[in-house]
Amino acid sequence: MLKRLGLLALLLLAACDGGSRQAEGPRYVDLPAGDATPIYRLAVHPLHNPVKLTQAYQPLIDHLNRTVPGVRFELEASRDYQIYETKFRARGPELLLPNPWQTLEAIKVGYQVIAMAGDAEDFKGLFVVRKDADIRTAADLKGKVVSYPSPTALAACIMPQYFLHSLGIDVNRDIDNRYVGSQESAIMNAYLKQVDVGATWPPPWRSFQKEHPEKAAEMRVLWETPPLINNAVMVRDDVPPALREHLRQALFMLERDPEGREVLAGMETARFHAANDEAYQPVRNFIERFEREVRPVEQK
Repeated sequence: MLKRLGLLALLLLAACDGGSRQAEGPRYVDLPAGDATPIYRLAVHPLHNPVKLTQAYQPLIDHLNRTVPGVRFELEASRDYQIYETKFRARGPELLLPNPWQTLEAIKVGYQVIAMAGDAEDFKGLFVVRKDADIRTAADLKGKVVSYPSPTALAACIMPQYFLHSLGIDVNRDIDNRYVGSQESAIMNAYLKQVDVGATWPPPWRSFQKEHPEKAAEMRVLWETPPLINNAVMVRDDVPPALREHLRQALFMLERDPEGREVLAGMETARFHAANDEAYQPVRNFIERFEREVRPVEQK
């Protein structure tokens, strides 16, 4: 299994930044006896680097291929947030797992929400620092450097910046914002003292604690933001209704058996919940307030 995941990861690294694809409808793979099975790609936003994202999400793809009949699923990774956003704006992948801000953007080009990934309470920003960091209050942060994965990372950038704004920090003037490309990089920059504070969110922080316990022991969570709604699962508007329902039910059933719970644990996701486009209206309200008071989302 590890060799297989490693090969898949290498293939994703080779393809993940190959540009957007203008596909309208699924691709097909040749099978024996002249049969063909439609392929649907699930593009997960880069909450991890492509190799780690493959390790976390390929078991979900394998499970869906065993439980959803008549189609084949493939995982699609992206090197950074901007590449991912270019892909879905071109209506490339048939299926998405975007962050809530990206969900709003994907709705604009014809994707529709069918589920929420994880509990809403888990979608919050975390500020992590070394234990020896001399930062206790918001005032201590003035003049300091903060790392984030991307300016469009909702839990790991937008929500933390609004939190600082609410504490009286002018995030455009009082601090030095560094966008470092991934959740792991945001945390590691703080650990290595390349920045004073790293912004992230619970799943990558839990993964970091499990994979690097000695490094994590030298760090602490300084603050956390209030929660919002979690990441979405979306389908392009030309995905057949029957397949949408098969996919929804397969996701909801994961928490009900040991194999499914193992898949969820690997993704640091408690369960999938029913959701639709309207469920993300609170995100739209929050983004409007953020852009009015802090900065445009897509402006660093």
